[in-house]
Amino acid sequence: MSGESVAERYGQAIFELGVETGGVTALIEDFHKLADVYEESEELRKIMNNPLVPEADRLATIDEISDRLGLTDLAKNAVGLLTRRRRMSALAAIAKELDRLSDQRAGIVRASVVSAEPLSEAFAEKLADELKAMTGRRIVLDQRHDPELLAGLIIRIGDQVIDGSARTKLAELSAHLLQS
Repeated sequence: MSGESVAERYGQAIFELGVETGGVTALIEDFHKLADVYEESEELRKIMNNPLVPEADRLATIDEISDRLGLTDLAKNAVGLLTRRRRMSALAAIAKELDRLSDQRAGIVRASVVSAEPLSEAFAEKLADELKAMTGRRIVLDQRHDPELLAGLIIRIGDQVIDGSARTKLAELSAHLLQS
């Protein structure tokens, strides 16, 4: 089973439990905390992925970390299951899937915006409003900048990409002039 399908399957089940118990927000935060610790600690990854480490030791390790992080009981139980099933490597992907499901439930669409310079707050709000009009859904912008763009924007909403960067426009112009 691929890592993506593992994340989708476990993420969906964990999200539904969070919704049922009314603790979905805390659960998502807990998964992000633990995913960050897991990604940062090579030693933890070695312990969790080593088939020679007994399950009881892996569970004790993850319980101790969960207690230090102050995770909810639901998160502790879910992570215990991931530990027993040797799926801890999917932790970051599950956290992302939980974010996606939470956004979907709230009617939010995330748009990734790459610009040559950081966007002003007013421009970002106007862009979000225009994207909302285009998609019919509430937009949350994830912004980053890339000086190599020269000018313009590259917007990604799901699978759709709107490339209005000067770099792309110049490349298109160059290709058109070379064909002539």
